[in-house]
Amino acid sequence: MERKLLFYDRYGVEEYYLYDPQKNSLTGWLRSELFLERIDQINGFVSPRLGIRFELTTETLILYHPDDQPFTDYIEVQQQLEVAEHRATVAEQELQQERQEKEIAQERAKRLEQLLREAGIDPESNG
Repeated sequence: MERKLLFYDRYGVEEYYLYDPQKNSLTGWLRSELFLERIDQINGFVSPRLGIRFELTTETLILYHPDDQPFTDYIEVQQQLEVAEHRATVAEQELQQERQEKEIAQERAKRLEQLLREAGIDPESNG
């Protein structure tokens, strides 16, 4: 990680953050005039470039959008995806059911028209 930090420092990166989920440890660096300086108080820090806020709890890191809404974590995104996929499947099944019912109704209407014609009644006439 040191090499990566030195690389970013050399090429003028404005900010650099390193999170270790196993240790629940967050470290950040912010560009001063010439080099990246370590951010002493990272908990609650707001990125000048991104506008996001870092909150390190006892369990995990939470990132907040500039409007103070938390970013959605992977598990929540996965759950939302599963719900959306389920809804799409249900909607597709309902659409297929409606198509089948429409086809049945059209076939029935055709049969009734045929029976009327066989009985000598023109189904197209109004009287």
